[in-house]
Amino acid sequence: MKDMEWPACLDEYEKLVIRMNTPRVVIDNAVCPTATLVKVDSARRHGILLEAVQVLTDLNLLIKKAYISSDGRFFMDVFHVTDLNGNKLTDESVISYIEQSLETIHYGRSNSFNGLTALELTGTDRVGLLSEVFAVLADLQCSVVEAKVWTHNGRIASLIYVKDCNSGSPIEDSQQIDRIEARLRNVLKGDNDIRSAKMTVSMAVTHTERRLHQMMFADRDYERMPVLRHSTDYPVVTVQNWADRSYSVVNVQCKDRTKLLFDVVCTLTDMEYVVFHATINTAGERAYLEFYIRHIDGTPISSEPERQRVIQCLEAAVGRRASEVYMCVCVYIVISQLDYIIYNVYLI
Repeated sequence: MKDMEWPACLDEYEKLVIRMNTPRVVIDNAVCPTATLVKVDSARRHGILLEAVQVLTDLNLLIKKAYISSDGRFFMDVFHVTDLNGNKLTDESVISYIEQSLETIHYGRSNSFNGLTALELTGTDRVGLLSEVFAVLADLQCSVVEAKVWTHNGRIASLIYVKDCNSGSPIEDSQQIDRIEARLRNVLKGDNDIRSAKMTVSMAVTHTERRLHQMMFADRDYERMPVLRHSTDYPVVTVQNWADRSYSVVNVQCKDRTKLLFDVVCTLTDMEYVVFHATINTAGERAYLEFYIRHIDGTPISSEPERQRVIQCLEAAVGRRASEVYMCVCVYIVISQLDYIIYNVYLI
């Protein structure tokens, strides 16, 4: 195995375990007639399931079925995946990329936005907010390289990756950063969001969509009443304890879509739950997800308030990508007025 940089948090024993148990990845196109099987067998650690799912969803692959199981220090995942058209994977370059990426998930995965400055914004959503944000950035000589925006329950979270217009370098001057923070914080506050509007500047390291989940979770969007709650599309989440095995069993039923498994696993991981076993299945337009979880310390969910919080957070995690129509209108207006600023705005 090639030399790699180890995360600082790993001790020598953990490094040894990883070296001895490099993930084994098998990609099989023969077993299932309708999907490609991706099998991952490796030493277990907190967050590794999320990283495996992240590899697949970053390629916009559909996970039609999945079986997750762990035993002691080891885990095994089997994913049934297709492309967006429902076809099996045949491109050898894609298959090779999946193999190489999954074989190195023990080392963690982050963004590839090196050399950029990340602006993190949360606040109350309103008409014209993005237009005002990009106008301020243009005035401050910030070149927008990429931006991702989510809205949910009347709240907005955005990650905007910028560089200096003149030098093309990341923005590191403390006075310039202070000016950006002050101007954008005033825009976010508007007339009625004095307390909850937030604006921070950081160097991009965390996976963008995971960071958006974290930002909305910190903003407690899950505690607000949904703006639109369609009876057929709204997720149904239940949480029960299996006392004999000390597991909490989480069931999610909702409309199937891309990146659904990522959103649910991301939320459970960031809430510091460990997924020991799981079954994911899709039928038509519906998805059925079942997880057997515990806290990191090995205990199940212990109280009714905690159970309700898990339900609320998972409902929010599923619903955060459900505002595409509204967001498309907003971004169309921004691009038409400020097309010299925006290079890409992704709505997923």
